[in-house]
Amino acid sequence: MTRKTSRFPLVWRILAGFLLGIALGLAASRLEPEILGRLLAIASPFGAVLVSMLKMVVYPIIFFSLVLGAASMPLRSSGRIGGTVLGWYFATSLFATVFGVAMAFALNPSMTAAAETAGRYMDGVKSMTANSASAGFGTFLTSLFQNPFSSLAEGKFLPIIVFAILFGFAARALVDAGRNKPAVEAMLLACDGVQHAAFKLIDWVMAYFPFGVFALTFCNFAENGTLLFGPYVRIVACVLVGVAAMILVVYPLAVFLICRENPYRLLARIRQPLLTAFVTRSSAATLPVSFRAMDEIGVSRSLSSFSLPLGATVNMDGVCVHLPVFVILAANMFGIDLSAGQLAVLVVSVMFASIGAGGIPGGSVFLLFMVLENVGLSQDQVATVVALALGINPVLDMFETCCNVAGDNVCTYIVAKRAKLISSAPEN
Repeated sequence: MTRKTSRFPLVWRILAGFLLGIALGLAASRLEPEILGRLLAIASPFGAVLVSMLKMVVYPIIFFSLVLGAASMPLRSSGRIGGTVLGWYFATSLFATVFGVAMAFALNPSMTAAAETAGRYMDGVKSMTANSASAGFGTFLTSLFQNPFSSLAEGKFLPIIVFAILFGFAARALVDAGRNKPAVEAMLLACDGVQHAAFKLIDWVMAYFPFGVFALTFCNFAENGTLLFGPYVRIVACVLVGVAAMILVVYPLAVFLICRENPYRLLARIRQPLLTAFVTRSSAATLPVSFRAMDEIGVSRSLSSFSLPLGATVNMDGVCVHLPVFVILAANMFGIDLSAGQLAVLVVSVMFASIGAGGIPGGSVFLLFMVLENVGLSQDQVATVVALALGINPVLDMFETCCNVAGDNVCTYIVAKRAKLISSAPEN
């Protein structure tokens, strides 16, 4: 079957698996719960193994790519380019948050049978509250500097990024100073070989991609497809409109104004990472596919190996669009008139909370606790809204993650274009 289907372009095979998964998933969602449970038990491992394979290869790619990227970039220019990437992520997060608040006010989300729906998920809220723990700035700062081997084993992005960049800079400093130059260059050559082997693994994983996408899509829509036509329809519409506007209008406008080129050609070239993000609901799992897309465009790995992992950790524009929808929903439900001061607190809370979305169990839903409390809701009101969010989160997370990954790839391309880090021949 694999040999026969390989005659068609990969993107068409992935799209076919995606559409077939939607159709069969929506059909299966109408089956009896017992039969549906059996089908999900059969299909879910085939989707889970795709996510596992992507996560298996992403951490060595991040580590060795960052080491090579930092070591290949002059120390003076690396700070400027790194600052540009961080500045872009900060600016897009701020814009996405303000845009999300404005869009939520304009669309004015509401929900039928909110109390009844929230009651079904209240046990999940209690579990999240019991497992939550507050982390201050000191905890965040010390978490950046950890044992790199344990960070690799536990999949902690930020400590991996910090150590790999510092290690690469140290190697570059030794080479520039001429100290132990042959040994350091041999080490970097070995890192390059490991990186190429990891990207070869991605090629093999991609052969399984259409089947994994089908299984993931089938399970997502079999479990949650009917929610789109239930009490959550206006919530889904608000988030979908916001995400679509970011991907199809805001990012293309930035590419057009800064790079002076047709932005939709870029969107076409990164369609595979976007689809992967949508079906896997994981920025981390999408990283290998994003790396491959940037390679095909010709973006230097000295940039993409830094900007893409960092973006998967701190750049969460989809979260910035998503969270204000539930805040405005809460204001409508409980008759709260948000003042200008509360709106300012909302923008700041959402923006900085989104930075931690990738590393907190429960994802963006968990962040609602902090955001809702900051705008003045009581504990009972917060619990009700979080319970409502739990019910629809699997569906919203698909759109949210797609927006996050789009922002990472567009940022990487814009910075590469401005810094002349795009080669005519793609890197291998």
